[in-house]
Amino acid sequence: RARFLAGLGGVEQTVTLTIADQAIAAVAEDDVERTTAGGKASSIHFLRFPFAPGQVDAFRHAGTRIVLAIGHPAYGHMAVIPDAVREALSGDFD
Repeated sequence: RARFLAGLGGVEQTVTLTIADQAIAAVAEDDVERTTAGGKASSIHFLRFPFAPGQVDAFRHAGTRIVLAIGHPAYGHMAVIPDAVREALSGDFD
């Protein structure tokens, strides 16, 4: 774990949520610095996504393809958000 996190600095700057064809870059909470000067990442990050009103509508629409992605050179991953999860998360906009 320590070796992996040592090479993951700045990961919070590489997270996106894509709704249909619109990507939203994550914004890291800045209460605490999550990456050290030496490049080690924290094991916990708090991120938010600044949605525009049209993006909220698209997110709420059943069948919209939503992809959460991490694009760090040391760790790349993409996951399609299942419709049941999209539906549950939609309630957070109220």
